[in-house]
Amino acid sequence: MSTNDEAEFLQGELWPLVDVDPKKARFPCCLVWTPLPVVAWLAPFIGHFGICQEDGSILDFSGSNLVSIDDFAFGSVIRFFISSHLLKCCFPPNLSAHSCKHGYKHHEYGTALSWDDALHTCKHEYETKTYNLFTCNCHSFVANCLNRLCYGGSMRWNMINVAILVLCQGHWVDTISVLRSFLPFVVVLCLGVYMVGWPFVVAWFLFASLLVTWFVVGTYFVKDFLKC
Repeated sequence: MSTNDEAEFLQGELWPLVDVDPKKARFPCCLVWTPLPVVAWLAPFIGHFGICQEDGSILDFSGSNLVSIDDFAFGSVIRFFISSHLLKCCFPPNLSAHSCKHGYKHHEYGTALSWDDALHTCKHEYETKTYNLFTCNCHSFVANCLNRLCYGGSMRWNMINVAILVLCQGHWVDTISVLRSFLPFVVVLCLGVYMVGWPFVVAWFLFASLLVTWFVVGTYFVKDFLKC
């Protein structure tokens, strides 16, 4: 499904939404991403996440006790994912009216009556949390929102699958966004190889592997290790 098709579906079938407008930083009911400065020069898959309200404004957990609205940290959005009819949410008015398979578990976790209701509840929750890049970060905030929505019928959203969803199924804002994401990494890698040689590539591979291993092990193998 194309970007336009997904947006038209949301506007016609769910609720009236504004159009996606990158120039005005409006991404209704989208997940958005931008590279993390310096860190992304060595690991271009590391970035900052946000989730957008129905009016397209961006919410992001960008510091301890701070969830910003329309003040996306670390630069403008370069990649976004639009929610579609293939990934429905569950908005139960009561315990017996769940459209998802989780029922009581979803009710116990916390439900919402609308997309914005879920985001506002999570916003208030994360305004009491301490930010930590490695354990409680913007990925955690977005995953919490999706779990409260029971997005796609799942309550197993976490740092890893949120990142995979946006990075693998998202849309680039424009060609410049692709360059912003990968050019610094390519430049640093080429300079490293030129000045240091292949040991730089080995060191880079170890660095990237350690980052991935930390989040994968912490998310899937050590219970509650990366839980905010």
